[in-house]
Amino acid sequence: MARHLITSALPYINGIKHLGNMVGSMLPADVYSRYLRQRGHEVLYICATDEHGTPAELAAKEQGLPVDEFCAQAHDAQKAVYDGFALAFDYFGRSSSEQNVEITQHFARRLNENGFIEERAIRQVYSPTDGRFLPDRYVEGTCPHCGYDKARGDQCENCTRVLDPTDLINPRSAISGSTDLEVRETKHLFLLQSKLQHEVEEWVAAHEEEWPQLAASIARKWLNEGLHDRAITRDLDWGVPVPSDTWPELAAEGKVFYVWFDAPIEYIGATKEWSDLDPENRDWKSWWYDVDTDVRYTEFMAKDNVPFHTVMFPATELGVREPWKKVDYVKAFNWLTYYGGKFSTSQKRGVFTDQALDILPADYWRYFLIANAPESDDSSFTWEHFTATVNKDLADTLGNFVNRVLSFSKKRFGEEVPAGGEPGEAEAKLGEEIARLLAEYESQMEALQFRKAAAALRALWSAGNSYLEEKAPWLEIKTDKDGAALTLRTAMNLIHLYAVVSEPFIPATSAAMRQAFALKDDTATWITADEARTLTALTPGIPFTVPPVLFAKLTDEDLETYKERFGGGAA
Repeated sequence: MARHLITSALPYINGIKHLGNMVGSMLPADVYSRYLRQRGHEVLYICATDEHGTPAELAAKEQGLPVDEFCAQAHDAQKAVYDGFALAFDYFGRSSSEQNVEITQHFARRLNENGFIEERAIRQVYSPTDGRFLPDRYVEGTCPHCGYDKARGDQCENCTRVLDPTDLINPRSAISGSTDLEVRETKHLFLLQSKLQHEVEEWVAAHEEEWPQLAASIARKWLNEGLHDRAITRDLDWGVPVPSDTWPELAAEGKVFYVWFDAPIEYIGATKEWSDLDPENRDWKSWWYDVDTDVRYTEFMAKDNVPFHTVMFPATELGVREPWKKVDYVKAFNWLTYYGGKFSTSQKRGVFTDQALDILPADYWRYFLIANAPESDDSSFTWEHFTATVNKDLADTLGNFVNRVLSFSKKRFGEEVPAGGEPGEAEAKLGEEIARLLAEYESQMEALQFRKAAAALRALWSAGNSYLEEKAPWLEIKTDKDGAALTLRTAMNLIHLYAVVSEPFIPATSAAMRQAFALKDDTATWITADEARTLTALTPGIPFTVPPVLFAKLTDEDLETYKERFGGGAA
């Protein structure tokens, strides 16, 4: 079995994330991790809060807290939400950790020794009103490319173009709002990406055919435009300090590394955080340094993060001239929109993850988001679509099947799996259909095609309903009690199968379905297509209980309440 290293884009520390963030990185990474674990693979799923840079300082200032205290509180708040979504990270770290400081500084020293870092005097925006240089995100203005009037000095949130603060039209300080800005000279470290262009091109060329078109096209676009040398330090109070043994003058000035440089290194740093908690049994270097080919590294991210992970961080790793593990597969996502407009953390537009959990349990959201993941293009969240999906797929197709099978069997045969006759033609036909659909589901999961995997899972659930309608045990029992018992036993075996194979999507519901049966082994060990063909996991006499309603149907009144609270209709 392979060893799978999985990371999802680090969520910024400045506030609870919206559903678009969830479906664009962390949730699909969790679904894939759960599936691989069920299939017997060794999996390490690593994520962390991205705590450096201007968002942290600005958010802390807004709340009147020291930035380190703000970050500690915000990390715990985010982790609580991710726990609520049942994200099964092996470790959820912090980019402000000692481990990340250590490894980031090591990378910088090695890049410098290898001739890929240069100290340059540059002209940078200075605010006399604030009495300080303004790093990129401290400058806001109008994007020169698309006209968006809330563009940041590092990147336009609307068109994703990377910017410099001096590119902005009508720039202003994000701290004070002052438009009295000057450009003054200061010194910073630059990563000479231009010297690494050819190596990055060769590396991308060796991988891009396997990547989804979205990831490959973005990487190729950046390479075709040419890699530019970029500053990797900033004038901030909060960040990984420039090491004084290598750059004493800059260290004395309080320079820190720019967040885009240290954040990807935190994947490694967080793994070391995980390892340092149990060093005798965990070896972080076996995942990241001079690793054998049995480690397959998959990254999950939305499209605006793709350039950093397919071009800029690989350039950093290549320039270090050490055998650090580089990504094998980049699963990139488009955007989930809210009624056609952007979810936005900064503008508080759309449904945020903590609000989602206040409304309904996590499995409602997990299933809907993955079943509608923005893979081939942007997809739109609407309350109408959400309500229809919950009612049709979760409440009717799955939940109602489980409830009516177990309730009817309890009423007519008691609280044990009934015996009944031997499987016949209908059961053989069902077994072949289940085996075919399960093989399709496995194939799509292996290919990281989540919408298609969800469609195959939904088809598995539907097959049970079709079988039940065909056999109609509520009529069958009047003339053939053994036949009805067989039908119900077969349907219960389908419930057990659904409990196992649905686990990556709806883990809490899957656990409830498994726990309905008094089995000694209550694990979600995978059932293969061949094993599913016979449906014999549950034998006669096994006790069962009828679980509470798995998914409540959403009413028109619920729909109107949600739209009134969060807005609905055109953006």
